[in-house]
Amino acid sequence: MNVGIPKEIKAQENRVSMIPGCVADLVKKGHRVFLERGAGEGASYGDEQYLAVGAEIAPNAAALFAQAELIVKVKEPQPAEVAMLQPHHILFTYLHLAANQSLTESLAATGCTAIAYETIKVNNHLPLLEPMSEIAGRMSAIVGSYHLAKHCGGRGCLLGGVPGVAPGRVVVIGGGTAGINAARVATGIGADVTILEVDFERMRFLDITMAGASTVYSNEANLSELLPRVDLVIGAVLVPGAKAPKLITREMLRLMPQGSVFVDIAVDQGGCAETTRATTHDHPTYVEEGVLHYCVANMPGAYSRTATQALNNVTHPWTLLIAEKGVAGACEIRPQLLGGINTLAGKITCRPVAEAHGLAYSDPEQLLGY
Repeated sequence: MNVGIPKEIKAQENRVSMIPGCVADLVKKGHRVFLERGAGEGASYGDEQYLAVGAEIAPNAAALFAQAELIVKVKEPQPAEVAMLQPHHILFTYLHLAANQSLTESLAATGCTAIAYETIKVNNHLPLLEPMSEIAGRMSAIVGSYHLAKHCGGRGCLLGGVPGVAPGRVVVIGGGTAGINAARVATGIGADVTILEVDFERMRFLDITMAGASTVYSNEANLSELLPRVDLVIGAVLVPGAKAPKLITREMLRLMPQGSVFVDIAVDQGGCAETTRATTHDHPTYVEEGVLHYCVANMPGAYSRTATQALNNVTHPWTLLIAEKGVAGACEIRPQLLGGINTLAGKITCRPVAEAHGLAYSDPEQLLGY
């Protein structure tokens, strides 16, 4: 199969979908791999490293899309990329379609097979999403702490405190992969951390493993009680494949102290606050109701080399399987891949995405002829 690695064109996205070592595996198995010129530079991988393992350089995206059948990306395709997709293409990337109806409809209209990393579920885990959730979670405490500085627009609170001064208070909404990593870094800084969670088994796990944090059942009343005394709120809510629930209303935001900070890790899925809107690494923050919002939609892109390597660790076996067997054959070997198919033959094949936009859902198994 011809495999394409395009250069990411989303703002400040420096990750690349495949590292040279993974390219080498594909080439050894007889596949052709096309790299758009300069695609790896943002993650400190030069074209010469790809050439050395057998990749071929495409001068631009148009040439790459014309050559490749399987296109492996990091972020959702931008309009210029959607325009180049054809029915024979297999697109393998993060999509987050539940938060973007126009992309959902335009992607389906291409007729391509679009497979989303974030909706492949294995043993009740999201293995292709978890490494990025780990990075975004750890980042959230770091960027939140930084933006609490007065010169950054925050209230001037040092989360770790000092002898004689109490530490800052952090509330993490959600105790999943992103939430637990946010809490680990926040407790490491020395902050007073509370994790809100709805799953009691998960709370027991957090209670055992997170000695420096406390857990509280997640509901509106408990969150509202915590907000007037908080310095940093981290939204780490995830409903696989679906839009994030709006757990923080504008009225609740007004309970927070002026200059406090809100970091929304869930922004890719629409965000967990009414006031969330996507920002970029160039302009990461804005203020609503006196609260500084950090809502960068591709947080791990800031640490592009680490994120690229972590992403490749989990995506490569699936990429190799699709290249070897095609989509239908790969689904027979790993049926979990069916859950990753978001569009196929012009149809929407991920139920949460279809429900998010009130669109018709089609069963991917039937479309593949199972």
